[in-house]
Amino acid sequence: MSSPNLHPMLNVAIKAARAAGAIINRAALDVEAVRISQKQVNDFVTEVDHASEHAIIETLLTAYPGHGILAEESGTQHGAKDSDYVWIIDPLDGTTNFIHGFPVYCVSIALAVRGKIEQAVIYDPSRNDLFTATKGRGAYMNDRRLRVSKRTRLHECLISTGFPFRTGDNFKQYLAIMADLMPRAAGLRRPGAAALDLAYVAAGFTDAFFETGLNIWDVAAGSLIVTEAGGLIGNFTGEPDFLEQRECLAGAPRIYGQLVPLLAKYSKFASVDDKLRASDRVRAVDPSVSAADTYARSTVDMVSDTEETTEAPADKAPVQRKLTRIRREAPATPAEGDAPAK
Repeated sequence: MSSPNLHPMLNVAIKAARAAGAIINRAALDVEAVRISQKQVNDFVTEVDHASEHAIIETLLTAYPGHGILAEESGTQHGAKDSDYVWIIDPLDGTTNFIHGFPVYCVSIALAVRGKIEQAVIYDPSRNDLFTATKGRGAYMNDRRLRVSKRTRLHECLISTGFPFRTGDNFKQYLAIMADLMPRAAGLRRPGAAALDLAYVAAGFTDAFFETGLNIWDVAAGSLIVTEAGGLIGNFTGEPDFLEQRECLAGAPRIYGQLVPLLAKYSKFASVDDKLRASDRVRAVDPSVSAADTYARSTVDMVSDTEETTEAPADKAPVQRKLTRIRREAPATPAEGDAPAK
């Protein structure tokens, strides 16, 4: 049901989200009958994902046929290809939860206008909770205005996250992050639906959220809802331009400010010195990690055998030191004048 007080585009997004939620709720009555396929290890998609995505796209393009679409399951094959208006859709965030009957999943829809998120809807069909935001107009859960948590001390905070589950994810680094955070916080939770995690930060149910490996449709709607509720969101180093960087940190401002120094060294955008500290921390948590397989600094550009080397012109600034990975077969005695290996 639309509201005359809401932005017209947000009303259409709400209509689309509720249509998708109805499909999801019907399927949840007999989740055992849902057909499931696997995109990659531990990454599932169901016929419900496809059906709810179709319902969302049909609703949006019926109202705005000239808009573009970026959807998790169908990519950009629908809508206008060069529109300034792009709907970013996750039809069922938390698919693994859904297929197990664990009621933590949601529909996420955001509208980007020339690359900036301006409308956002996250709908939790199992609880009938609707989170919405329009840029500059605040964030709401159902009819209640949202504000992030007022807690200021990290040891009182409940923090949500997402554990690595894909082949190639850095499991050992996550263990180090957890070792850093768990003694400092009241609790760490892994609900399993990033969009809903962000909505909960906006509502003050949790005080912060962080995760790596996320796609833009996981965080687009939640990012606006968090900021309109007075929170901060960015990558692990605190930079706000994070949507396509595959790492996300969100929280109440005072808590966000305390988490950035803890998480920054684990960011892929961290400095070389920070990466060295992160490697040391990973080895301290898990001694099985080889000390010989670590980040090291080099004063020259080091390239792999398959990369071409080119000389920099003499009038150009010196080449910046590059992050390299050095693997030593056995410890060697340093030559006279050499600095000891780190």
